[in-house]
Amino acid sequence: MSARYLAGLLLAGAASVCTPALAAAPPDTLAVKTSPAADSPGPRLPWYRPRHAVAQLAGGMGLAAAGVGYEFLRNRVEADLLLGYVPARYAGSALGVATAKLLYSPFRVQPTEKLQLLPLTVGAYVSYTHGTENSGEQGQYPSGYYWFSAHTRYGPLLGSRITYLGAPVRATGQPRKLSFYYELGSNDLYIASYLTNRDGGLGIGQLLTLGLGVKADF
Repeated sequence: MSARYLAGLLLAGAASVCTPALAAAPPDTLAVKTSPAADSPGPRLPWYRPRHAVAQLAGGMGLAAAGVGYEFLRNRVEADLLLGYVPARYAGSALGVATAKLLYSPFRVQPTEKLQLLPLTVGAYVSYTHGTENSGEQGQYPSGYYWFSAHTRYGPLLGSRITYLGAPVRATGQPRKLSFYYELGSNDLYIASYLTNRDGGLGIGQLLTLGLGVKADF
């Protein structure tokens, strides 16, 4: 055989041996793959589990009130449920106040990585007060003399909020928030009294209530 023919046989044999080895070679074990758990924000919270705790002073919802809240529509809408208390020395009798609030924040500003401002928060509330006492005698006033409820109040809310953004909450992947807020509010009785007694009735300062509060994710 010629030297050229022998060289061809050797090259063909080497190719047939190397090709299966290359095909069976394991994938590059040095490639970095992100774990699905690292990308996932974690399991979704049940719909009934509250997203934050809230505590508030004044604002027509008790001298002090506390409760829990929920967030919807990418945290732009919030629903809070609170239980408040008014000591007897401020109201003649000890009062318990149950309140439901619905709030909407149309936009937010983030001046730093850790701070977020909600310049405008609007909403409404309804509250029920237990423990009110009527000092009048039974049958003193004719039926319908007082058109308003002595126990139920509802009205608008307007305020703003500053929020500190902490480490993400594992269950949602969202930053853990600690917020401080104020709310100006009124109610059906105050508004009706103001509109029907423009001369010598309620002043603008008596028409509004001021509430100060804090919210914390958990």
